[in-house]
Amino acid sequence: MASLEGCRCRGASGRANSSILYSILKSDSLGGQQQTTPGHLRQQQACSCGSTRRRGVLRSPQVTCKAASAVLVKTLRFVKNVPCFRELPEDDQLMLIRSGWAPLLVLGLAQDRVDFDTTETVEPSMLQRILTGGPERHGEAPAAQSRGAAGVSVVDIEAIKAFLKKCWSVDISTKEYAYLKGAVLFNPDLDGLRCLHYIQSLRREAHQALNEHVRLIHREDSTRFAKLLIALSMLRAISPPVVAQLFFRPVIGSVNIEEVLMEMFYGK
Repeated sequence: MASLEGCRCRGASGRANSSILYSILKSDSLGGQQQTTPGHLRQQQACSCGSTRRRGVLRSPQVTCKAASAVLVKTLRFVKNVPCFRELPEDDQLMLIRSGWAPLLVLGLAQDRVDFDTTETVEPSMLQRILTGGPERHGEAPAAQSRGAAGVSVVDIEAIKAFLKKCWSVDISTKEYAYLKGAVLFNPDLDGLRCLHYIQSLRREAHQALNEHVRLIHREDSTRFAKLLIALSMLRAISPPVVAQLFFRPVIGSVNIEEVLMEMFYGK
């Protein structure tokens, strides 16, 4: 895999100068389907070496995008199989899907152990564009824009890779993945939810179910629940546009990923 180390001007150290949901998630039928962000992943400010312009693309897009698409199908199937979700108003369902599909997908990638390699490109600086006359020349704008839009920031790629490695190091079980997905799906932090308090209770129940499972199965590991919550918190550094750009743009092009999601989920 291509090296995607952090900003080069920082030196070798990397431093800067018992409810419905409970019973559903408890059952094996939903099995088979995961956040503290490391400091270096949050350092996305511009710096003298121009590392924020470094971007990465999939080395084997056909293979990786096919695997990601299969995980997306599994993810939406998981959501459909949660009765508590389907009982929510459609407006709330749409908001939860739009906010949760990407972290749920990355959780699914971790569960299915889908790894991927990337290769790095460097976005031309403003000075380089001016000197080469790139976008200003007639007929060259579309190609230049296409190159600029290709790939995602290496910082975002590092965040995804760090999350996957964290999940694999903890060796998360099928049931633990189901509980984590429940906690991600029922996100009460969205503005405009009609059933806010109910969704808050569903997330609490998912956390409770996860905690009880860990205490029952891993009694000797007093830190496991905390490790799982750390893995969850790392998802906050991963945005839906980044996931769509990296894993689906090579397949669907400029098509809006949310339109694809709605068609897959609701058939419309």
